[in-house]
Amino acid sequence: MGFKPLANRVLVERQEETNTTASGIIIPGNAKEKPLQGKAIAVGPDAEGIKEGDVVVFAKYSGTEITVDSKEYLILSSDDILGILA
Repeated sequence: MGFKPLANRVLVERQEETNTTASGIIIPGNAKEKPLQGKAIAVGPDAEGIKEGDVVVFAKYSGTEITVDSKEYLILSSDDILGILA
């Protein structure tokens, strides 16, 4: 990994929600307003309560997108993280 977050920032690998319901109905992207989730890949020293490997939930338009080693990630402030999935 070629990126180390500073302060309370968290590097997240986004995990897109499925666009199809259990019965096979396709949901258009603009109909979904649910928070997104992703895996914390790297955590800054001041990001309290979050550790690498945690699956976190964040609001749809939070963070800054970045490409590292040809993979897309999201940099979030720990304040933008809504919770951790258990």
